[in-house]
Amino acid sequence: MSIAVVGSNMVDLISYITRMPAEGETVEAPDFRMGCGGKGANQAVTCSRLGSTVTMVTRVGNDLFADTTIRNFEDNGISTAHVLRTEATSGVAPIFVDPDSKNSIIIVKGANAHLSPSDVDAAREDIARCSLIMLQLEVPLETVYHTIELGNELGIPVLLNPAPASPELRLDRIPGAEFVMPNETELSLLSGMPVEDREDVEKAAQVLLASGIRNVIVTLGSKGALWVHEGGSTMVDAHRVDAVDTTGAGDAFIGCFAHTWVETGDIERSMRTARLYAADSVTRHGTQSSYAQGEEFRARFAEQLAEV
Repeated sequence: MSIAVVGSNMVDLISYITRMPAEGETVEAPDFRMGCGGKGANQAVTCSRLGSTVTMVTRVGNDLFADTTIRNFEDNGISTAHVLRTEATSGVAPIFVDPDSKNSIIIVKGANAHLSPSDVDAAREDIARCSLIMLQLEVPLETVYHTIELGNELGIPVLLNPAPASPELRLDRIPGAEFVMPNETELSLLSGMPVEDREDVEKAAQVLLASGIRNVIVTLGSKGALWVHEGGSTMVDAHRVDAVDTTGAGDAFIGCFAHTWVETGDIERSMRTARLYAADSVTRHGTQSSYAQGEEFRARFAEQLAEV
């Protein structure tokens, strides 16, 4: 099972706060942690920990954060042949987590903004051996469009997570994507439609299907996820847990979905497995540090996985 991830990496700077400060105010935070993140890297690490062979196409800076990121990829068994150093700062993500485990995130793209179509072309031979290509929007849109075109040319399914939301993303440049996986906010921005309830979400997802996308899977946080396709829709409820930190849960869901779909070809089963993996991740602090290894995850949820 080989997966190519063309996307971002970040260093997460996580502050656990009691409340956000008002303008001009300084408040004390009870805890701070630093870890590796970025939507592309998060999804790549999830896939690798679950057992996929992963090729990462990304750019790091020329600072100490770059060394940390590269070492993290290597420690997680991810190929770094196409992790390119750049005369720029590495990407960073200051994250603020409140007592209810809700988070607010700022991203500074840094070197990620320099990932180019030519970088993707340089990795073409390795990408061509993969069964799925994964993309997000923390790298330039032209690189995203070019990678989708390459996937279509090579006959490799593409999964696009249109996050963070971008009003500049053009639906006419992403036809043929096997999966587009937005959250509610991203779906509303892409479709130009409200998403107040399930009926709204289905109507908005139909706009994406009409543009040539084959499957739309909308992540709904604590409500679960909704798969909308030409034949109808399927809702998968979330697995209930006591959350302590929801940072990176969406990436955990998408990465687990990708790994399981490549393994089984079963979309609903992949969603049901991914909801368990994402739920497990929010019971621990941090982003990638909250992602379970495959054997650990399968042992912890053996009973539930037998039923998916």
